[in-house]
Amino acid sequence: MKVLPHTRSCFVCGESNPVGLKLLFHSDGRTVHTRFKPSPEHIGFKGVIHGGILATLLDEIMVWACAVQSKRFTFCAEMSVRFLKPVRPDEEIIATGELVTNKRRLLEARAELKNAAGEIVTTATGKYIPVPDSELMTMAEDFVDDPRGTFE
Repeated sequence: MKVLPHTRSCFVCGESNPVGLKLLFHSDGRTVHTRFKPSPEHIGFKGVIHGGILATLLDEIMVWACAVQSKRFTFCAEMSVRFLKPVRPDEEIIATGELVTNKRRLLEARAELKNAAGEIVTTATGKYIPVPDSELMTMAEDFVDDPRGTFE
């Protein structure tokens, strides 16, 4: 598994974001994986992790799945999330994402979150569009590691 690059400021992977999740993503060249242990600060209703936090994680892992497979960065155009079981604070979850369809200007991905028992707790599908070339340099400036390694 190869460790994917990360940024300074991203809410999910940014190493310098004081309120961020600071997650590292790994890939086998096809799928992308990470582990996340939500804290009590991530709750919505008492004792249950906020669905927006889970959706954010699913979006991020699908963006990386698109990048690894298509060799380009994308923005989310549309996303559908299904919450199957609640996630509790301090319960580690494993996120997995993969590219399903690459139609050049529209990419489709899917992702899931599993708990420690291997049960699927949340799933998502998303449609992604390539980041315009005019925005790539600005994005690249925020990376700690050279993002071009993602595409080798």
